[in-house]
Amino acid sequence: MTDKTLGDPVVFEDLFRQQGEAMRSLFAPLVPGAEGMSAEPADLQHWAMSAAKLQKMWLDFSAEQAGQIEPMFTRFGDIGKWTQTFMAMAGQMPIAQAETQTKLWNESMALWGAVMRQFVGSGVPEAPALPRKDRRFADKRWHEQPAFALIHQTYLLLAERLQQMAEETQGLSPDRKEQLRFATKVVTDALSPANFPLTNPVVIERTMETRGENLVKGVEHLLDDLRKGQLTHTDPNAFELGRNIAMTPGKVVHETPLFQLIQYSPTTDEVFETPLLIFPPWINRFYILDLNPQKSFIRWAVEQGLTVFVVSWKSADASMADVVWDDYVRAQIEAIDHVRARLKVPAVHTIGYCVAGTTLAATLAVLARRGEADKVASATFFTAQVDFEDAGELRNFIDDGQLKMLESFSTDGYLDGRYMAATFNALRGTDLIWNYVVNNYLLGEAYPAFDLLHWNGDTTNLPSKWHQSYLCDLYRDNRLVIPDAMVVDDTPVDLRRIATPCYIQAGREDHIAPPNSVWKLTRHLSGSWKFVLAGSGHIAGVVNPPSSGKYQYWLNPSSPDTLDAFVTGATETKGSWWPDWAEWIAEQAPPRVPAKGKRAPGGKGDKVIEDAPGRYVRSR
Repeated sequence: MTDKTLGDPVVFEDLFRQQGEAMRSLFAPLVPGAEGMSAEPADLQHWAMSAAKLQKMWLDFSAEQAGQIEPMFTRFGDIGKWTQTFMAMAGQMPIAQAETQTKLWNESMALWGAVMRQFVGSGVPEAPALPRKDRRFADKRWHEQPAFALIHQTYLLLAERLQQMAEETQGLSPDRKEQLRFATKVVTDALSPANFPLTNPVVIERTMETRGENLVKGVEHLLDDLRKGQLTHTDPNAFELGRNIAMTPGKVVHETPLFQLIQYSPTTDEVFETPLLIFPPWINRFYILDLNPQKSFIRWAVEQGLTVFVVSWKSADASMADVVWDDYVRAQIEAIDHVRARLKVPAVHTIGYCVAGTTLAATLAVLARRGEADKVASATFFTAQVDFEDAGELRNFIDDGQLKMLESFSTDGYLDGRYMAATFNALRGTDLIWNYVVNNYLLGEAYPAFDLLHWNGDTTNLPSKWHQSYLCDLYRDNRLVIPDAMVVDDTPVDLRRIATPCYIQAGREDHIAPPNSVWKLTRHLSGSWKFVLAGSGHIAGVVNPPSSGKYQYWLNPSSPDTLDAFVTGATETKGSWWPDWAEWIAEQAPPRVPAKGKRAPGGKGDKVIEDAPGRYVRSR
């Protein structure tokens, strides 16, 4: 065909129509009654417009990315090593054995017969009683048609059997077997028929209804995510720091190259004399504790009469290439000393969340070794681990090959936070990856405005040296619980020296810091402690305001030796554990003082740096 022919309006219109017919013909046979129906000219034109938009977007993206393809493949080339490792382990699964294949075939035939019997006789039942259930296939369209019922039931059978084979695989170390279990789940989740447009009846129906517009919108979402290298969970324009998230009034009162220190304005006439200093994890933004006025732990703590300080860590850049764990311990000590000096008090209450809680334990041990333990009146740990023997699914990412791969991802001495985000998303792939692939890319739905998901996608970069040593020394080698095996800021660390009163919170369903792993902190303390097991997981188990009326928590007044014993003798209380913590804090240091002078930051004669939430939380 010549260029002149292509320029012929009649020929161009014919090609345009053919594109529309081709796109429609891909989906129409999958919809009952649609295959034999002829499309109206207007419908075909709509289909053709969708096809043309899709083609143009891909061509534009390909041209735009042409100069970046090689670097992209260079960066992610080592992912093949992870795949090779998984395939080597999978080769030891019994799926290749004739006996296993025969059993699987017989189970499949029995399943297909059971499914098809639901559709034989007096029409299709409203709710077929299919053998296997899964919320990914809860929509009635997965059950109404025999083809899609067979597709998803067969998938669930195969996924179930593959997971069972992973459990029964012989010749692997416990760590390797756990990796195989995890990798098998990752792969089977990815292969769900819900994730593909031609095997998902909900997507097929939406595509027919919109004449392909859902796929156009979905590809727009996909290409935007490819450009930024991160899956989008929520409307990126729905939230603004200081406007509708991180809104609690306060001032930045101290700043270093590693962190800003925020002090929040009091809302009560009197406050506890001993202030509260919160250390959030630097692998996330601090405002998980200040999402909005209804969910904000920070605002709630202020309302209880506490003078609240929060550390806002800087997202790593090239200037932080040499930052190691010692620097974060020194930063915690500096923040403690600054608050003490600012308010002229002998001690502070502290909270450490997740990795910052692990670091707080080391900080307390260092202060105790130096004879300075009295600088901290109490320590609260939110989902924090010190003993990493049972550290959960994150241990699947710490063998030597994967540590080397992570090291190769670092640029200018820091690790892009999008890698960590992808790792945490992979731990809950069905909820945090594939659910959004279907909604965003296949159904083309508009992004929701959800503050928690906005925070989840607001990634922070990590210093590479710190990240590598943290994974090696703690997750892999579990050195923190070995007395004096680690030296921080020239001081040996022995957790047994910690006599500071401690409040330890764990989430019953936490997959990042499993409750049994968090519990083990109680085995290393020499002082008094109180353990609370909260409903839900790593985030919702912590961010659970009393006003929400959600979840529950468990307490056991005795001193059990194990988490199982704790649970057996525990009493359940409905709602938030926050009020119990507030009572415990009040018992540790009850005196109150007027909320004036530097208790109200930014007042007369008080030099501050800027308004909360500060610059560091905005840095990318």
